[in-house]
Amino acid sequence: MSELFDHLSALFAAGHARPVTGLLSDAALNRTDRQTPAAVLIAVIDRPRPTILLTQRPNDMRDHPGQVAFPGGKIDPGEDAVSAALREAEEELALPRDQVRVIGASDLYQTGTGFAVTPVLAVAPPDLPLSPNPREVAAWFEAPLDLLLDPDSWTTQEVFWRGRDRRYLDMHYEGFRIWGVTAAIIANLAKRIPKQDFLRQTGAV
Repeated sequence: MSELFDHLSALFAAGHARPVTGLLSDAALNRTDRQTPAAVLIAVIDRPRPTILLTQRPNDMRDHPGQVAFPGGKIDPGEDAVSAALREAEEELALPRDQVRVIGASDLYQTGTGFAVTPVLAVAPPDLPLSPNPREVAAWFEAPLDLLLDPDSWTTQEVFWRGRDRRYLDMHYEGFRIWGVTAAIIANLAKRIPKQDFLRQTGAV
């Protein structure tokens, strides 16, 4: 998986070396005093058409029940974002951390429910024997990275929440609805790694 890792690493470094505008955030909707540090793993699976590993949360979870999410969770004391993201992916899906090559931490995303989420981009090999933890994962799937990076793949929705109109991105993929925090993190990543740059660099499609 070194070729994809090298390509994505170069794109990631170039994208984070230049200023971007319009990064999404829900910080203005946070009515709590908390800013709980959290991390998620954006695991790019090294296939001929690279994919991103996503999960669906159980409906009985306290935060974001039933939503599509990246593997991830709170950063424990003594951890950084990278170690937390790898630990959570291992706990949720039995994704072995020694099979994951980390590229780097991307833009912090603040949720309306009081989490400060650091996305960690990484590459993992295909067809690992994943085993979801039923307490944290109802289902898991892969979606093509180039599809997720394409702004035209998303629709913009609007809802009245916490006394104000909130716009959010939305996509339906093979029976799963990708929206909310996960969609916003992907949109922010797409500002750092535009679809056309990704396709030109990797020849993935």
